Amino acid sequence: MSFTDKVRAHLEILDPVTWISVFPCLAGGVMASGAMQPTLHDYFLLLAIFLMFGPLGTGFSQSINDYYDLELDKVNEPTRPIPSGRMTEKEAVWNSVVVCLLALCLGVFLGFYIGGERGLIITSSIVAGLIVAYIYSAPPLKLKKNILTSAPAVGFSYSLVTWFSANALFSEIRPEVYWLAGLNFFMAMALIIMNDFKSAKGDKEGGMKSLTVMIGMKNTFLVSFIMIDLVFLVFAWLEYQWGFYYLVVLMLGGLILNIYMQVKLYADPKGGVAFMGSAVDDVFGNTIGQSEVEEHKAYLRFQIANNVLFLSNNLFAAGAIGMKYMQG
Repeated sequence: MSFTDKVRAHLEILDPVTWISVFPCLAGGVMASGAMQPTLHDYFLLLAIFLMFGPLGTGFSQSINDYYDLELDKVNEPTRPIPSGRMTEKEAVWNSVVVCLLALCLGVFLGFYIGGERGLIITSSIVAGLIVAYIYSAPPLKLKKNILTSAPAVGFSYSLVTWFSANALFSEIRPEVYWLAGLNFFMAMALIIMNDFKSAKGDKEGGMKSLTVMIGMKNTFLVSFIMIDLVFLVFAWLEYQWGFYYLVVLMLGGLILNIYMQVKLYADPKGGVAFMGSAVDDVFGNTIGQSEVEEHKAYLRFQIANNVLFLSNNLFAAGAIGMKYMQG
């Protein structure tokens, strides 16, 4: 392999597509603080925390997952860098060690630079996130083996700590952020449950207790949809309590659209919401991935619409919260 091909393999194992998943939570946490200033200093801080949780933190979780899931990936994703032979297992270990150390160094730096309780929140968040990312994939705990531990681990690492860290970067933790972080935690759990569709075959052969393996794909859709709809309802109630009445209408409208798509998906787990197919193939495919499993393809179509509805409300609510503290 050429040097360029080897670099591409090292980048691919960090799975850049997944970095995007933490950005809305980080942006929401910063916006809700209402304290970021349009200065070069604050933009550098924002870039630092994006790098820490995105390419480094999320990258570490993907790299270490590929290393420990080699046998599963030979079945589920044989084109990944290690099973395809483009990267050795030793190179994968070095890849994960380097990005882990860089994330830790950046977390410690930000912790000392911000200082006090806020700095401690940032440092402890990335440390906890990296630990959870490791035990998620590595034996003997291997949290991903059971849905009861895997889904909360994903919600914690991708949503909970990111909201708190980004908020602490510029202010003390706003009371509303506890709620928003919690809602994003449960939304991440609901979505990761359906994401297991793509690896159902390998999970079953490898003894992994994903919800899909345990109760089937159609019932997994139902469980996830109930969780998603409850998140939308609680979010709408909170917006009403906070006085963001225009956002309540937006959230409830999004819930109605979601339920419409959910009914179609439950009735037809493979071909449901086919009208969103072009959005996956032609627009968002490079950022959310592709799949050969029909149920997973349907989930990807639903995910695009759901994320647009949910994340837009997240950012609108975070902006409204931030404006309240700026005016206060």
